[in-house]
Amino acid sequence: MRILINKDPYAVYLYTSFLSQLLFTFIFTVNLLYHVQVVKLDPLQLVLVGTVLELTVFLFEIPTGVLADVKSRKLSLVIGYFLIGIGFMIEGIFPLFAAVIFSQIAWGIGYTFTSGAQQAWIADEIGEERASLAFIRGAKVGKLGQLIAIPLSILVGYYMINLPIIIGGFCMLGLAIYLLFFMEENNFKPLRSGKRVSTWKSMKGNMQKIVVYSKASFVMRMLLLIALFIGLYSEGFDRLWMTHFIDVSALATFTNEQLVLFMGGLQLIVVLLSFTVLHFMNRSAIHLNLRHIYVALFIGSALIVTSLIGFAFSAFVVSLLVFYVLIQVTRQVMYPLEDIWLNKIIPDSSTRATFFSVKGQIDAIGQIGGGPIIGVIASRFAVKIAILVSACFVMPVLYLYTVVLKKDKA
Repeated sequence: MRILINKDPYAVYLYTSFLSQLLFTFIFTVNLLYHVQVVKLDPLQLVLVGTVLELTVFLFEIPTGVLADVKSRKLSLVIGYFLIGIGFMIEGIFPLFAAVIFSQIAWGIGYTFTSGAQQAWIADEIGEERASLAFIRGAKVGKLGQLIAIPLSILVGYYMINLPIIIGGFCMLGLAIYLLFFMEENNFKPLRSGKRVSTWKSMKGNMQKIVVYSKASFVMRMLLLIALFIGLYSEGFDRLWMTHFIDVSALATFTNEQLVLFMGGLQLIVVLLSFTVLHFMNRSAIHLNLRHIYVALFIGSALIVTSLIGFAFSAFVVSLLVFYVLIQVTRQVMYPLEDIWLNKIIPDSSTRATFFSVKGQIDAIGQIGGGPIIGVIASRFAVKIAILVSACFVMPVLYLYTVVLKKDKA
């Protein structure tokens, strides 16, 4: 208990990374299964749920990012986790399509309050170089939280699938309260009331800076374009992988309780492998060299493309397991590298949260555009065809990373 009351920014960042991932994993271990088996959503509805979430993110990402830059990163995080908690509680209590949609709006808005704010806060408090290491360590302790959460979620979800969603939402409110009392902002100085400009004017000014810098920076343009293609492919796979897994394998004969055990065990494998890779990456010097980051991201993207194709055409449990695990572990390892890349090329710390929000919004645009296409393909043809199209969406990323590597070498 004494550890949790430590107000050191580095410690608070790690605690928040641990607790947030523990709670999200506690919820998401059974969340998609709840949608498929209890709420009985069809493939198109599954994708529409994600599209509503991403549309919400798209609409609120920039305004909430500006709030973090102009008002307070702490306030943004507290509001965010509070709304996320409310959203999940509603979703778990009411097993209805309408309730699921409403919850996506609530926690989608909450997510935009947290997106970028935490990275910007820790970079301001402890400096850019130390923050790069914090991103990797934060991802690592997040995996530890996931390791703890999965068995707990399996245990609780075995008896009632929606209970982890309700409990997780309630605990998110507790995380918001923890940050309210223990998160400090010593190096972030908002404008005084006499000099403070309106939020709209600040938003316009920050966006102008981002537009000007993006036009001038080739690497920034490539990063944002890559985020778009990542968004295009990810929504379809994230919403349909479980339906494909159940439909083409022997899992169709499993009871809900058996599915909870199986899916929970699968998530545990992903977390263990991700934790192991992040552990070795944390001990390396990859975060110090942008070219090494580019190479790692290129290899990761190539692995995702090949694994998506393999997953789409697999009909056996073992091969489905292998390809799914490869996709998920690779994605988990790539996330902190993407954060480090963006953090290193942002020219002005005063717009850091907004830059992260812009990246999140572009990813959301990709998911909004790609999600419905994938959903329609899955409904009219087959889920495996939809996943194959998802692989096609991410293929251009390989070319873009090649261009970035050539530019960096020059």
